[in-house]
Amino acid sequence: MSELSVNHLLGIKYLKKEDINLIFETADHFKEVINRPIKKVPSLRDITIANIFFENSTRTKLSFELAQKRLSADVISFSAAQSSVKKGETLIDTVNNILSMKVDMVVMRHANPGAAYFLSQNVKASIVNAGDGAHEHPTQALLDSFSIRERLGEVAGKKVVIVGDILHSRVALSNIYALQLQGAEVKVCGPKTLIPKFIESLGVTVEPNLRKALDWCDVANMLRVQNERMDVNYFPSTREYAQQYGVDKELLNSLKKEIIIMHPGPINRGVEITSDVADSQQSVILDQVENGVAIRMAVIYLLASKIQQ
Repeated sequence: MSELSVNHLLGIKYLKKEDINLIFETADHFKEVINRPIKKVPSLRDITIANIFFENSTRTKLSFELAQKRLSADVISFSAAQSSVKKGETLIDTVNNILSMKVDMVVMRHANPGAAYFLSQNVKASIVNAGDGAHEHPTQALLDSFSIRERLGEVAGKKVVIVGDILHSRVALSNIYALQLQGAEVKVCGPKTLIPKFIESLGVTVEPNLRKALDWCDVANMLRVQNERMDVNYFPSTREYAQQYGVDKELLNSLKKEIIIMHPGPINRGVEITSDVADSQQSVILDQVENGVAIRMAVIYLLASKIQQ
């Protein structure tokens, strides 16, 4: 398969395993490109991309912008906080106004689950979901799997535990879909109040004990507690959460084997993981950031190749 089976990247659940393989092979090439002295290629000189972020973002927004500029695309960025959305303009009107400026692709982050899908059904542009509420964050899951593949050789057969706030995390859901599609085994670990009731219907096992989860896994993906999505207290205190579900170097060193530590960021140091874990040789957190640019270059390039010029 030399092209993606989809015209948009709305979520991992819409992809085939072959799509992921193609994205990874393309990202391998682009990772080599971004480590050259001249990091730019003229692949998308005729493509215009709009980044539309209705939620705050630092890493994802910068990563997409850098990926687009490395491909020589024309880029316009839009922040909802300073836009006509504040005056009551609808999502479709906002995007159609941007598209009338001859934009080919829209990268969107939105607080509402399904916003990217809704947009794909109502506007003529290729849509990339940069996170929709607590639903999906497909490029994050792709870069996470790519980072596992880079460190361990392959994703198939690996044991991955996702630790923390599963309930509010779009990263967790996209990772579960991506890892299972590639043949990995997935468990989740966290306070009972932060584990969705439907989680086992996805073929995922719940392990409430962090020590047991870490003894079992090859990779631990540590998620932050998403306080901004919480309207009630899901656990007594941050200190108690860190004691039960935080990873420090002492715990890591006491395991029977060496495991990989991942984190999608931003890190709450001293809560999910301590600084000596985040900065250790077992951490691939900075690799994830670098791989994010290569993965997003691959996704944008592959989707752009399907746009009729």
